[in-house]
Amino acid sequence: MQLNSDGTKPIYVQIAEWLENEIIADHLKTDDKVYSQYQLAELFNINPATAGKGLTLLLEEQIVYKKRGLGMFVTAEAKKMILEKRRNERLTLMIQEIVLEAKRLMVSEDELITLIKRASSKEEGK
Repeated sequence: MQLNSDGTKPIYVQIAEWLENEIIADHLKTDDKVYSQYQLAELFNINPATAGKGLTLLLEEQIVYKKRGLGMFVTAEAKKMILEKRRNERLTLMIQEIVLEAKRLMVSEDELITLIKRASSKEEGK
């Protein structure tokens, strides 16, 4: 994965999201050891403190837990928590933006639903 150093999203947040994506994709499962800050720093060519900040973010959200002297590990509820968080935050925000744009374009609610269903059926056909 390539980090976006020019973007508005801090690198440590991108690291946390990358690890969340690894959990969602089942590359990291319950009780699996998570990359150390030094491994992440080497992997992404960043400062270990920045990588550590990303890990701390996941620790604070209880997506990972710490075993003293051994590192950080994925919690049993991690995947469920990430999915719920993303549904509640990201998806809701995206939907609000779509609804607002539809209103600007004078697209009715029924038309919008039809467009969503059409887009969904195209995705399923891939």
